[in-house]
Amino acid sequence: MAVMTLSTIMYTNLGLTNTELALYTSWLYLPWVIKPIWSPIVDSMKTKRWWILAMQILIGASLAGVALTLQMDWWLKMSLTFFWLMAFSSATHDIVADGFYILGLTDKEQAFYVGWRSTFYRIGTIFCQGGLVFLAGMLQKHYSIPLAWSMTMGITAAIMIVLAAWHNMMLPKEASTAPAASCCTNKERVEELQPAAQSVNIITSFKDTLRVFLSKKGLVPALLFMLLFRFPEAQLAKMAQPFMLRSTAEGGLALATETVGVVYGTLGVIGLLLGGIAGGWLVSKHGLKRWWWPMIMAISLPDAVYIYLATAQPASLAVINTCVVVEQLGYGFGFTAYMLFLVYFSKGDRSTSVFSICTGLQALGMMIPGMIAGYLADVWGFGTFFWWVMACCMVTVIVSAMVKLDFVTNDQHSTN
Repeated sequence: MAVMTLSTIMYTNLGLTNTELALYTSWLYLPWVIKPIWSPIVDSMKTKRWWILAMQILIGASLAGVALTLQMDWWLKMSLTFFWLMAFSSATHDIVADGFYILGLTDKEQAFYVGWRSTFYRIGTIFCQGGLVFLAGMLQKHYSIPLAWSMTMGITAAIMIVLAAWHNMMLPKEASTAPAASCCTNKERVEELQPAAQSVNIITSFKDTLRVFLSKKGLVPALLFMLLFRFPEAQLAKMAQPFMLRSTAEGGLALATETVGVVYGTLGVIGLLLGGIAGGWLVSKHGLKRWWWPMIMAISLPDAVYIYLATAQPASLAVINTCVVVEQLGYGFGFTAYMLFLVYFSKGDRSTSVFSICTGLQALGMMIPGMIAGYLADVWGFGTFFWWVMACCMVTVIVSAMVKLDFVTNDQHSTN
């Protein structure tokens, strides 16, 4: 959230054009795109606990680096450098935290805590997109914009370091502290939680995973779906907050930074969460095939609210809040179809590694459209840009019609 959201809002406040901020911040997706390449290396070196703590410290240091460089002459290059470090650290943390979760808990405990995991992820999202953005906006009332963001990033860095210290005390240090799980033998658990006793043939492992991925049935339509399903949403998400922050003369809504933290970062995230919950519950009841097209429409049609916002430029926060919540509710509901498709497509041999490739393609599908979104918004203006986003929804519909759901059996929905 700091890399993808705070950076966008911060650079908008600091005067970058839509073209510049969209291009620079979209490149920050790259570590999540390519993380399957170095995940075998991470798995073969040190312990997952060591990687977790090291990456959290690096993330905290990167946040501190952003805070310190915003007052310098080369603030843009230096802050982007620290955001890059933060992005690579976060992507690596994703790899090892997921592995630690699987190895440290039994299957029953994994199922029990998955809801808590999702809940705290959303709490973190609201804290970052809502709370920290609100804090930055309030500080701007008393200090310069660069100083306000330096203080915000400095506070975030301190929180991250405190969390790293807490995890250093709380995370299990020995294999014996984790319960035996059915996912692996005790010998495998020791090798995973403690340094690997034997070297791993990383290249062979990656080749095997790639071979399994490329042999999947219906690969080409699935690839198009993974890359293009979020083509309109990737552009909308990159420009939504700058649109709210820009002046009415620039075609925006002229909202204060702290207001955007409430509208998009809090109420919008709540709508996203409710949409996701509703999607998961309905699929668990009736299966993905039944809700496929309602979900496709749900992630596409609500984008039209931004056409209204750009045309009417309403001053009423109630109207703006309603539009944002409706769009995010639909996005959360429709995104369920996308994620479940990735899960079902990855089932079989080397499912975890295949799923990692799928999520990398997902990030690529967000990265490339986001890079051009700012340029289009600058050239066309927000009104025409949002009409373009709606036209791009046809891409989502087409790739959704191309994929086959034959691998989604009637009984799979009961496991969601």
